[in-house]
This record gives sequence, structure tokens and C-alpha cells, in this order.
Amino acid sequence: MPLRSQEWFGRTGKDGFIYRAWMKNQGFPHHEFDGKPVIGICNTWSELTPCNAHFRDLAEAVKRGVWEAGGFPLEFPVMSLGECQIKPTAMLFRNLASMDVEESIRGNSLDAVILLCGCDKTTPSLVMGACSVNLPTLVVSGGPMLAGRFQGRKIGTSDLWRFAEDYKTGKMTQAEFVAAEASMARSQGHCAVMGTASTMAAMVESLGLALPDNATIPAADSRRKVLAHLSGMRAVELVKEDIKPSDILTRQAFENAIMVNAALGGSTNFIIHLMAIAGRVGVELSLDDFDRLSAKIPLLANLQPSGEHFVEDLFYAGGLPAIIRELQGFLHNDVLTVNGRSLGDNCVTAQCYDPAVIASVDKPFKPESGIAVLKGNLCPNGAVLKPSAATPELMKHTGRAVVFENIDDYKARIDDPDLDVDPSCVLVLKNVGPKGYPGMPEVGNMQLPAKVLAQGVHDMVRISDGRMSGTGFGTVVLHVSPEAAVGGNLALVQNGDLITLDVEQRLLHLHVSDEELAGRLVHFKVPELGYDRGYVGLYIRHVTQAHEGADFDFLRGGSGSVVKRDSH
Repeated sequence: MPLRSQEWFGRTGKDGFIYRAWMKNQGFPHHEFDGKPVIGICNTWSELTPCNAHFRDLAEAVKRGVWEAGGFPLEFPVMSLGECQIKPTAMLFRNLASMDVEESIRGNSLDAVILLCGCDKTTPSLVMGACSVNLPTLVVSGGPMLAGRFQGRKIGTSDLWRFAEDYKTGKMTQAEFVAAEASMARSQGHCAVMGTASTMAAMVESLGLALPDNATIPAADSRRKVLAHLSGMRAVELVKEDIKPSDILTRQAFENAIMVNAALGGSTNFIIHLMAIAGRVGVELSLDDFDRLSAKIPLLANLQPSGEHFVEDLFYAGGLPAIIRELQGFLHNDVLTVNGRSLGDNCVTAQCYDPAVIASVDKPFKPESGIAVLKGNLCPNGAVLKPSAATPELMKHTGRAVVFENIDDYKARIDDPDLDVDPSCVLVLKNVGPKGYPGMPEVGNMQLPAKVLAQGVHDMVRISDGRMSGTGFGTVVLHVSPEAAVGGNLALVQNGDLITLDVEQRLLHLHVSDEELAGRLVHFKVPELGYDRGYVGLYIRHVTQAHEGADFDFLRGGSGSVVKRDSH
């Protein structure tokens, strides 16, 4: 089939002159434009995104592979979302970045694209955008950083939450806190634990969009560049074979990703991003699918935050292929992957080299894994909880609500010695959902009140319409839908109301009658968010609810790769 790039570079006359001439100012000889597959390298490098700060080198490795396979690599930047820098939350801009990616791919002379992804939102945003264009696509993740070292032990991002509690209660000095800060992120790469970034890297590998071992090779390991080189070579072959995301991202591929995520103890953010990707390719998913498919999968990976090890340890133990091979009895093994082989074929020789890191289905690390989807009058459209990171004793609990109307209210009162709270209470945070914050930030794993921490308590039931960092842990109910800002029942909870969480029964129940809730709703007023222009105003008007993936309502599906008009 004719190359798409030749619609630009294969022209004669004025149009061909213009499309080629200005590209030649970079030193490309004429023969590079003469029918070679053009491979776009979509780069999220940015010094404002530290997890992706090594992507210049990674892109060069990709280019070497493209050149070797007879392709023509062209690198381009897109919006980069650094989780720890951008305010008010990177999630607010995920959809914007996806639009940048989509239009950058569609509007340029590309036959295929390699997505360089690392920090949390860069992966879903790039995949969402690429899927909406549906050119041959391959993902190269940046890889996890090496585990930190502090006071003779390994540390990672999940330890931050423990350090913060110790610092808050005086168990850790300022000097120790700063020393830990300098010790944690000691190499290039994204978070060293099975947080959202590594969950996203595992997601694309289990979906079939990345080469085997993409998820776990450490960023600092030379084999990460080898994988990038091989990915560049494979991208050229994808063009010749005309394998596109729509050929790979079937319903069965999404089911595989859900089950693999369960075995890994992956982030709850996995749900909201996978739902958005499914919406772009026309695969119907619901929250019930995540609960149903996860329920039969035990936790195999002993990784923080659900366990003790780090993602680099998972690589040394056999990587994601070893996890997938252990799960073959559950998975759709014959689905196509980006290297042209099936998922099952890709892991046929995989082995587990460390059963302390990768357990077996027969002897799992923990019997419960995945994500529990809760229903009830407090969350008619669903809420989620990560059982592997929760406290078993709190998985069935009834307590009185201590309510915070928004994040500012929470920050002002959480450490007030007069706050009427005890360890049996349920902390409720409102207005941190997609519209209410806006952007649905990772504040759901609220730090506990100082007076509770002083009692030696480290977990309480917490409920919000926000998200939680994939590095976080605790008995935390997230993604309550509908959110408070649109008048969901979460908005109607009052101090002292009793709330029951029963994970086994998949129940989240507010002990308030329907009649009382209807009476409270009469007095509900949509909060004034203070945004009516620009991108944030657009976001508030068009973002869907958490159970739908929090994508824009007008971005479901795709527009394809055809551009009908020339630029001059």
C-alpha cells in the first residue's frame, strides 16, 4: 500500500518543493524523502517532567533502530505532564495532551509513531491521542528509577507517605526528612514502586502495544536503550505489515490488561485511564468488568505499595513476561501484539527467577488483588478501592462521617486538636472530582488527623470523589460517582452520618433515608468553581464522570488519519 508520508514528500511541482525544501535545512539528503517509511517519535521530554528527563537519549536509541530498518525518523515534542510539578493536577491536562498528540500525528507526514512515555499521565494521554488517529503505533516507556537508599535500606515513593506521618508526629527530624528526600530519586526514571507510572508501562505491554520487558527494565539499565532501538526497527515493520492500534486493542486485549493489573497490584488510576483508551477505540468497558475480571486473579507481585519490593526487582525476577506466563490459564493468549506475535508466544520462554518477588497462582503473595468496585446509595455509579493495599480489619466497617467540604476545608481543620474525630470515624472529602477540583487530583489518601496519628493509628476509612497516587496505600475509597460538584449523594453527607463499607459485599452505604437525602438535595447549590474561560472552562463543561474515564464527551472514538486539504 502507498505510504501516507508520500502525500507530502512524493509530490511534484510547488507542493512537493515546499514540503521537502524546508525539511532539508536540517541536512537530510533528497533520497530520504523518496519512499522511506517516516516514523514519528512523539517525545514527552521536559526538565519540568523529571521522570522523562532522559528521553533525549532514549529518542536517539529509537532513531538508530529506525535508520537500521530503512525508515526515516522524525522527532517531535508534545505537551509533557510532570506529576510532581504541574498545578493543580496533571490529570486536569491529560485530555489536553491527548488532543496535542492526536492533532500532531494526524497533521504531519507520518506513517507510524513511537510514543515515548514515562510519568503517569504521559502514557494514557499519548495512547489516547494515537488511538484516535490509528496509525501504526508502538510505545516505549522510560523505565523505573533504581530504588532509593536511606539509612541502610531501600526506599521508594510509597515511603514518602510514611515519612510524612513520622515528620508530622516528630518521629523524624527535618534533617532526616531532607536526607531521605535526597536519597529517594537517585537515578533517572519514574517511580521505583508499582505506582501509576509503572502500572501504565505494564498496561501498554499487557495490551500488546509495547515489546516484551518494556514495563520493567530500569531506566538506568543499558537494556532500556536496546529495547528503544529494537522498537525503532519494529516500527518500520509495522508500517509494512499495516498493523494498527485497532488491530491490537480488542476487547480481549483490554480484559488481559485488567487481569495482569490485578496480579501486579497496580494503581487504581489504571481504571480511569483504561476506560478513556477504550472509549477512543470503541471498546465497551464498565466498572463491573474490572471487578469481575480482577476477582479471580490473586496478587502475584510482591511490590510496594502492596508488598515490599521494587519494579527493578521485578525485572531481575523475570519481568512482566513471567507474570503473564503464570497467568496463562486466565488470559486470552492468542491476541496479537505489536511485535506480530501473540501474547502467549511472547512469554513462552519466560521464567521466574525469584519467587519472593513473583509468586505463583497456586501460592500467591496475597489471595486478594485487583480493584474492588463498590456500589450503594453513596456511589450509584460506582467507587473503587484497592484491597491489596487496604487494612483487612477495615474492609468491613461502619463509622460516623467527619466531613470536609473541599480540600481547603480539609487542610484548615485536619490537625485541629478540637476536631471531633477518633480512629473509628470515616473521613469524607468532597469536591475533588473531575469538575469539582477541577481535574480529580490525587488527594484521596488523606493524611490522618494528627490526634489520631499520635495514638499510633496509621489507617482509617477515607472516602472521596478524587484519586489516589498509585504509590499510596490504605483503606481508601476513591472515584465516587457521581461526584459532589454535580449533586451526587456524596455532596449531601453531613457530620455524624453513619457510613458502612463492606468490601466483600461490594457495598458503600450511607445510613440516611431516601426521603432525607431528597430534602437535603433541595438545598444543594452547584459550587462556584471560578473558571469560565480557556481550557479549564472547556474541561469543566465537557469532562465525563470518573466511571466513564473522565475523558471529554466530544473525544470518544477517533477521526482517523486522513487530512483532506493541503496547507498551501
